[in-house]
Amino acid sequence: MSEAAGHPPPHALLRPRIAIPFVLVALIWGSTWYVITGQIAEVPPSWSITYRFALATPAMFALATIMRQPLAMTWRGHALALLIGLTQFCGNFNFVYRAEQHLTSGVVAVMFGMLMVPNALLGWWWLGQKVTRRFLLGSAIAIAGIALLLVHEANVARLGGNVLLGVALAVGGIMSASISNVAQAGRVGRAQPIVTLLAFSMLYGTLIDAAIAWALAGPPVIPSSASFWSGTAWLALAGSVVTFPLYYGIIRAIGPGRTAYNGVLVIVVAMLISTLIEGFQWSLLAIAGATLGTLGMIIALRARQV
Repeated sequence: MSEAAGHPPPHALLRPRIAIPFVLVALIWGSTWYVITGQIAEVPPSWSITYRFALATPAMFALATIMRQPLAMTWRGHALALLIGLTQFCGNFNFVYRAEQHLTSGVVAVMFGMLMVPNALLGWWWLGQKVTRRFLLGSAIAIAGIALLLVHEANVARLGGNVLLGVALAVGGIMSASISNVAQAGRVGRAQPIVTLLAFSMLYGTLIDAAIAWALAGPPVIPSSASFWSGTAWLALAGSVVTFPLYYGIIRAIGPGRTAYNGVLVIVVAMLISTLIEGFQWSLLAIAGATLGTLGMIIALRARQV
């Protein structure tokens, strides 16, 4: 990505129109990892995901209407929305929710910090966005930090179930999210209003989620607890309707590679929330990992091309 192509300079993240959404998304998504653990305790994961996006979809259409974004899209736009629905709002979340049945939410959150790698590589292959040495250096440092955080989580967490399956599911979620991130940043995606594209993507994703849920878990399981539905509302409205338009807007502004560094901040926020709510104990590994991850993010975000 270059300035000549009309993209922002390396310090674009410091601009309020990018910095504010960047931080807001990290704060909200940092909280969702903890909330998800309560969602999979009461109902099958697929139905929990279906409820989340069944609530988020009409809210996203309402947001598009309020913002006066046209609801009409070309067939190419709908084809892209179907791809995003399949990868982001179905594949990604089905993989993630199931991964948390085998790994702690902290481990899965930390693994998602690696989203920068497939985002950058797919952006280079699919969109022709260059990857510089500075970005690679920052990514290497950040991955080293993520590795330390993973070691820390593995040392302190009680990992149950099939750990290897959990890791494989988390990787599936990362790849699904990356495909969606890069696909919407292409020519067809940029031609669509962001909120409209997301509304139809969520609609298609919800329908696929419901079909998968019925096939794997049978008829809908309706939980009665207020905590489940309040968590669902937070995930649907704050964790989806508020954040995805902001996140996709950042991708279009600074590219999928640098935008994925939002995941590093998400990890730090998630760990801070865990410290306040769950009594998370910081170790030298955790401090070193968070420091390296943040340092790598800063180096990569200052790269001129990603």
